[in-house]
Formats: sequence, C-alpha cells, structure tokens
Amino acid sequence: MNQNASFEKALTGMLPEELFLHLNLDKPFRSRQLFRWLAAGANSFDTMTNLPPALRVKWQTEEILYSTSVEQKLVDPDGTIKLQIQLADGAAVETVLLMDAAGRKTACVSCQVGCPMQCAFCQTGHIGYQRNLSASEIVEQFFHLEKHAGKLDSIVFMGMGEPMLNLDAIRKTVTILTHPEGRALSKRRITVSTCGITDGIRSLADDGPDIRLAVSLTTANETLRSELMPVTRSNPLPELKKAIAYYNETSGKRVTLEAALLAGVNTGESDADELARFAEGLNVHINLIPWNAVPGLPFTTPSGNETAKFVAMLESRQLNVTLRTHRGRSIGGACGQLGKKS
Repeated sequence: MNQNASFEKALTGMLPEELFLHLNLDKPFRSRQLFRWLAAGANSFDTMTNLPPALRVKWQTEEILYSTSVEQKLVDPDGTIKLQIQLADGAAVETVLLMDAAGRKTACVSCQVGCPMQCAFCQTGHIGYQRNLSASEIVEQFFHLEKHAGKLDSIVFMGMGEPMLNLDAIRKTVTILTHPEGRALSKRRITVSTCGITDGIRSLADDGPDIRLAVSLTTANETLRSELMPVTRSNPLPELKKAIAYYNETSGKRVTLEAALLAGVNTGESDADELARFAEGLNVHINLIPWNAVPGLPFTTPSGNETAKFVAMLESRQLNVTLRTHRGRSIGGACGQLGKKS
C-alpha cells in the first residue's frame, strides 16, 4: 500500500460500521470489538486477544492500524508534554498535553500541517502550510498523548492550523472520540478554537457538533487586528460579532474570546474600551494569554503590572475575565509556539 496515502486507510479514523465494511467482516460485533480496542489505545493487533488469531494475522499484513508515530517527546518542568508526531508522508505536527492546577489533563491537538492564517504573533503561521490532517491523524494525536500521560479529561482543537478550514475532519474526530462504544469522551469536554472564520462558526452552530467554541480575537480594533491577523480582511469584526451572536442564539452556549496580550500593542485603555464594545450583547467570557515569546517576532510579553492593569480595566467594564498562566514555554509548547524548534 502507498504509505503516503496510509492516513486515508488507517483504522483509527473509522467508525464501527466503516470498519465492518472496510474489513469485509461477516459479524458486526467484531468491528465493535476492534473499535473498542482502538479507543483503549491498542497499537498492535497482537494485543486484541478477544479477536480470532487468524483475523489478527491477516490484518497485521494487510491493514494500517496507525499511520503516525511519535518522533520526539519533550517534558516541561510544569508537567506539560509536547509530542512531535511523524506523518506517513514525512511531514510532522505537534500536539501538547496540558495539565491544570487540579491535575486535569487536556490534549491540545493540531488539525493542519502548518497554518495558512499567518497571524503575526504566532510561530505556526510563519512556518507555512502544507495540508489538512485526516481524522485518523487527529485521533491518533489524542491516543498518543494518552499513552504517554494516562487518561485525558478533555480535548481542544487549538494546536497547529485553523480548525474551521478542516471542519469535516474535526467532525469525524469528535464522532469517533465521543462514540459510546469507544472512548466516549463527553462533548462538554471538547473545544474548537478559530481565528474568526465566520462561515465556520455559523456552520458549527447549524450542523454541530455540539461542542464549545473559542474565538481568538486578540484585539477589537479593526485596523490593528487586520495587521496582526490577516483573516480580519475577509472576516471583518462586525461580521465576526454577528456570527458569534448567531452561535450564542442557535447553540445556547457561551463563547470564549481569547486575547494574546502584546506589550504596548493591545493592552491600553482604548483597547479595553473596544473589547468591551465588541462583547456588548454577546454571551462571552474573556481569556487573556500573555504572549509567549517566539524568537524573531517583533513583540514582547507584557509585564505582570501591565497585564494586571489590563485585567482591571476589563473587569471595571463588567467583563468576565480569566488570566491564563504560562505553561510549556520551555519546550515550545505554549500557545502560539508550536512549530518552534526546541
């Protein structure tokens, strides 16, 4: 089999009914058994002891269980794990295990090789774009992380790439990971983050999946945002606000607005005013993320004092704000650093 196309045939990207047809099985329960083994993290047919030996031998030579492998593992002192995942065509992506103060584990997975959005403050946007990932390549990131870190509590599509440009694969991944006969992850524990693709936000509202939405806003100043995030030129802020309002109304869910704080760029009084005006009438929560430094990019991380002042400005405008802590910075695993050579 052509290994460059193996991600299209990897069994990790199939549902029980697809496994049944693909493997030409005569008993549907066999595909469900296999699906459960995959959800449990089995990466060898030899371990699937309740399947007939003859089938396991046949599949070992004819089928592709995983199309990806872990090329490198880095561990930050704060417990963050970053895996570099080697793909069948020679490309690579990164996926990160984040752990909060309560010990909850979250998989931050990639959906594209590189990213076409070219956000000025993001490392991934500066390494170019190659292609979308298949559902199996995304699912396998989750399974690889569970193998290295134990059972995960949640997943966020916030790694390399723009999820709304690969929404079909995102939907398939969610269907696989939430399937009751498989990993059975709760949809309440799944978040997709977009830089502001309004068509994708509306599609998510109309057609699901019923998961959480985060929007990387960074600034509510149209001119500044167009400079920092070129997506603004085709998805202007008034249209983005309408799309978020539509998602609020259609899904009944709150949306998280994320802002990477850049020292002296988007942390002033006028920035707080514009953010408050953008949030007016929306059901949103604000996540502030002090910028994680990337060598060669013309920004600096705001001081603790600058950050605290901006938080106070937003709170005085009656906004719900959370200040995120830095995690995984020493291994290039923090927000905006994926693709950084560690």
